[in-house]
Amino acid sequence: MRSRLRAADLVPVGTVGLRSRPGRAALSILGVAIGVAAMVAVLGVTRSSHADVLSRIDRLGTNLLTVANGKTLRGAEAELPVTAGAAVARTDGVLSAAATATLDVRVYRTDRIPSGRTGGLSVRVADPALLSTLDGTMTHGRFLDAALARYPAVVLGHYAATVLGIRDVADRPRVYLGERWYAVVGLMAPMELAPELDAAALIGAPAATADFGYQGNPTRIFVRARTDRTDEVAGLIGRAANPAHPEEAAVSRPSEALTARLAVASGTTVLLLGLGAVALLVGGIGIANVLVVSVLERRTEIGLRRALGATRHHVAAQFLLESLVLGAAGGAAGVLLGAAVTSAMATARGWPVLVPATAVGAGLATAVVIGGCAGLYPALRAARLSPTEALRTV
Repeated sequence: MRSRLRAADLVPVGTVGLRSRPGRAALSILGVAIGVAAMVAVLGVTRSSHADVLSRIDRLGTNLLTVANGKTLRGAEAELPVTAGAAVARTDGVLSAAATATLDVRVYRTDRIPSGRTGGLSVRVADPALLSTLDGTMTHGRFLDAALARYPAVVLGHYAATVLGIRDVADRPRVYLGERWYAVVGLMAPMELAPELDAAALIGAPAATADFGYQGNPTRIFVRARTDRTDEVAGLIGRAANPAHPEEAAVSRPSEALTARLAVASGTTVLLLGLGAVALLVGGIGIANVLVVSVLERRTEIGLRRALGATRHHVAAQFLLESLVLGAAGGAAGVLLGAAVTSAMATARGWPVLVPATAVGAGLATAVVIGGCAGLYPALRAARLSPTEALRTV
């Protein structure tokens, strides 16, 4: 009569090696788990980061453009006309525009600070419409308006306020700006699409003209266009800003910097996935090594089972099931570990926690396949042992 092995008996027989050697099994599972966790964590963290960037782009808008003074044909720095800001604001499709200009002036906390210690801060002339054009917010105080722009009043960017040690405007702080004292009337929140303003002290055009001889030529104009006409407006505002030499006006879209981060992150993801795959492969080799050693150690058991009627297929199924269990257990542990790492990193950075279902499914499936492939050779080797050879004393 032909020997049979029921499916109900295959599981306890196939896992006897794991139950008798739990330490070795745990190390094999750990090897696979590390590889799967790396792949799941990479995909999860990347997806969470992408979701955060996309939400920021949606919140900040892709319809913000800038016009800056570019270079002349000889490579010198160009100059935008005094009328550039007003001309850009009148361009069809433009919702609002605000001109700024960088002054050759430095800002200090007091008049006792050495002139060389600028802290990397700049002084800029700002249009009262700047805050609304950028959809910015104030953390303390108020922004410049038509009245304040005429007086020695200054609004500090987030980084500038930090460097100068000013946390609020309740006690009416002052800063030493170009050998003149200016009252700090407001502190701005970080500007994600205009980071150069974070390190700036902003003053009004009338005050800049009276105190520092500002001629009215802007160096950068921020433009908020209609979303559905952003590309069209981008092609028009260069000529509007500098009709005589439109090639000297540099037009850009700040949101493209955030979009570029997605491409960089995607490229990095491929590299990290490759490293995770290598770790998973190493884990599979570990399973194969453990099972080969297990076959050598359990030759007597294999010979006894063969002598009692077990077929080659039964022995092969026993060891193949053992490798599949190791792979599946490693995959499950890796998915849980990868999800935990993703959750921890996303929470710490304030990102939405996203663990792609494809990463979970692919991680489990890959681990099972790796486990099956790793156990194929040991299973065939165990099946090829004859009862007499297996029972022979080594």
